[in-house]
Amino acid sequence: MRRGTELLGCEVAILGGAMSWISERNLVSAISNAGGFGVIACGAMSPELLDTEIAETKTRTTRPFGVNLITMHPQLSELIDVCARHGVGHVVLAGGLPPGGAIERIKASGAKLIAFAPALALAKKLMRSGVDALVIEGMEAGGHIGPVSTSVLAQEILPVVAGDIPVFVAGGIARGEAVAAYLEMGAVGVQLGTRFVCATECIAHPNFKKAFLRASARDAIPSVQIDPRLPVIPVRALKNREMERFAAKQREVADLLDKGDIEMAEAQLQIEHYWAGALRKAVIDGDVEAGSVMAGQSVGMVTREEPVADIIRELVDEAAAALDSRT
Repeated sequence: MRRGTELLGCEVAILGGAMSWISERNLVSAISNAGGFGVIACGAMSPELLDTEIAETKTRTTRPFGVNLITMHPQLSELIDVCARHGVGHVVLAGGLPPGGAIERIKASGAKLIAFAPALALAKKLMRSGVDALVIEGMEAGGHIGPVSTSVLAQEILPVVAGDIPVFVAGGIARGEAVAAYLEMGAVGVQLGTRFVCATECIAHPNFKKAFLRASARDAIPSVQIDPRLPVIPVRALKNREMERFAAKQREVADLLDKGDIEMAEAQLQIEHYWAGALRKAVIDGDVEAGSVMAGQSVGMVTREEPVADIIRELVDEAAAALDSRT
């Protein structure tokens, strides 16, 4: 884990997964203050909103934290400028290969660049592009997911690239024993999202947290793609009315594509904005039926509300005990 902590500048190489509306100033600063590494979820934020969020996070922690940017955001360039202006030390890029020049501009600001690699070929391409670290996230995760499980990705990617670049593993991790196992396989740390939702410092609505505490692993299901021409990235969330309604939204957007009313990029953006709104409805307003309750399959292991520091301490203790038992 030392390679991970040296890269991040924190005590424990546990990244907070960037969750829209959830990974904001309060949770991010709490994770960093507890020795982990908080990451602001920029999501669909405007540059002005991100500017405020970074400034507010800085008033709550003096420790390092990062900012997660989505490569398909139409204002990615301006968001990179905001991060540079604030001297953000780490930028986490999600959503595939970034547009030309983005990697160079982030690196030029002095920030370390961490990127998501859902396949070995993409991992190698990102390495050639000069990223400083990778996150490999399996389909057990909450929110946007890829098609391959964490355990398979770890076996496929870690042995090939872990010697050359620091790699964090994400998706379905909720206990220290799993952390220890991935460290033994060559990872330098892990990323957790679902486990932090029921942290005391998390601003999610009590109804949202209650849904997590009641759920089992099998309740966190992926959304279904209705139209093969519309490349909708699946989203994992707790099954409710909203998951069914998403099918209708896809049909609506596909219909606009058919008529030539919108371009493909705009269609994808509409889907993204839809998810952002549905998630806000659940996280902030507490409507867990008409909103999207994004959760990973590890939700079944979230059993109580507790401070972030206790969550991180428990993970570290479990991982240490697991490693001790092997010697």
